[in-house]
Amino acid sequence: MALTGIQIFKLSPKKNCKECGSPTCMAFCMKVAQGAVDISACPHFSPEAMAQLSEATAPPMKTIKFGAGENEYALGGETVLYRHEKTFVNKTRYAAAICSCMDDAAIDAKIAAAKAVDYERIGERMYTEALYVNCAEGTDAAKYADIVAKAAAAERPLILNVKCAEAAKAALAVCKDAKPILNGATAANAAEMSAIATEAGVVLGVSGTSVDELYDTVAALEAAGNKNLVIDVTMDTIKATYEAAVEVRRAALKNNDRTFGYPSIVNVAKLADGDAALEQALAATFTMKYGSIVVLSEMDYAMALPLFGLRQNLFTDPQKPMKVAPGIYPLNGADENSVCLTTVDFALTYFLVSGELERSGVPCNLIIQDAGGLSVLTSWAAGKLSSTSVSDFMKAEVEPKIANRKLIIPGKVAVLKGDIEAKLPGWEVIVAPQEAVQLVKFLKDMQANGQL
Repeated sequence: MALTGIQIFKLSPKKNCKECGSPTCMAFCMKVAQGAVDISACPHFSPEAMAQLSEATAPPMKTIKFGAGENEYALGGETVLYRHEKTFVNKTRYAAAICSCMDDAAIDAKIAAAKAVDYERIGERMYTEALYVNCAEGTDAAKYADIVAKAAAAERPLILNVKCAEAAKAALAVCKDAKPILNGATAANAAEMSAIATEAGVVLGVSGTSVDELYDTVAALEAAGNKNLVIDVTMDTIKATYEAAVEVRRAALKNNDRTFGYPSIVNVAKLADGDAALEQALAATFTMKYGSIVVLSEMDYAMALPLFGLRQNLFTDPQKPMKVAPGIYPLNGADENSVCLTTVDFALTYFLVSGELERSGVPCNLIIQDAGGLSVLTSWAAGKLSSTSVSDFMKAEVEPKIANRKLIIPGKVAVLKGDIEAKLPGWEVIVAPQEAVQLVKFLKDMQANGQL
């Protein structure tokens, strides 16, 4: 059960730490109880008290890490069921599935396709983050180890879905330093798989045929001392899987049942059974409810673009709007002689405007300046989009690189036209339409009339 601020205060070693500047006081203890600060911020607690308090004040869901080096990912650590309550902590990770039942050519093609998806959107790299290597029933341990070695060469963290102890040992022998997840514990083999995972120092995945079986297996593993776990909530049907995912998360976060306080794996490739449209819908569903790792049959741009966009929206702090980096964005083959348009760095505005500009087919340079991640009218009202900010950015960043001296500004801030012209000698300032959708006709008409 979580401790109150008063209970933590009673366990604190000092009541007044002004002489050393430590924050150990009632206010600090209240913040610890609320999860605002970590108990380790105070140096005066004894190791015994620190261990007791750290366990009691830790988030109801453990943070579990897998992978190594630059490819290490944190899973779990969540404190709320819904993003609007606070914010989500560690984003869903997507894994592409390969299987020992495939031939070498198919495995190579799957790995190559997974590595091909790698791009950047609003300052975030979006790529296939893991490979899920399934050991089909009856697969020879040596053959599975060879497939795992091939997957490990792709330099992506691995999820080893293997229930055979011999195959698990063979696979870990070639990849344990990369810290994969050994997704192999069931009610029947939990003790044996736990020993293998513990010896290799890797995360153990736990699966079951029902929520009750999952709970009992996790409880047994915890009693044996293994708390480095993830829970595979994938069941035989979509309905059962959805119920398990929600029940596991609610048990941890609402009922404070730490037995279910672990990240989850959802294998939507298995649930969709070859239906690509269904798989994409399920991937989106379990990104929201509540897959820490979502396993896909393959990752291509058709699958990646909507999923990564959804994930970015879901796991962005709602109090911190997504922003595009300031700079010059050439569109439709624009060069230094192409017309300039400017707008704010609010990501939604950027994508709306850039999409319409691309649709027009007219070469142009989209100029993005720092406006605090706010929309056009909001940034103007806040003083972040002004004639001074526009002219200063144009002089510093645009004039040295762009020869064209025509600047199109958002129609909603037409009032800035005169001041910008006064502060940018030699520039012609043009007011755009008020809505982004009108930009296509606006630019094509300008081009037809020889104004660009």
